[in-house]
Amino acid sequence: MSEYQFSLEFSIKSAATEIDAIVERLGKEGCTDALVGIGQEGRINLDFTREAPSAIEAVNSALADVKRAIPEAQLVKVTPDLHYPANT
Repeated sequence: MSEYQFSLEFSIKSAATEIDAIVERLGKEGCTDALVGIGQEGRINLDFTREAPSAIEAVNSALADVKRAIPEAQLVKVTPDLHYPANT
């Protein structure tokens, strides 16, 4: 397996006061390999370093982890551009 570095940016509707709880849920759901950025209100950015057989599998597993932790999160951007399908 290889290690992949990528960022996922999400739009969230959670209040700023809920951020600590969100970060805790992310950790419980497997996002311990991500740095969490919360600078812009209504957005959360996760910088991952994740081990997986391929870049797409790394992104898919991270997306699944985030969706379990923050079901209302809407994916805004994946970087670098991994040609991820737009309908996810």
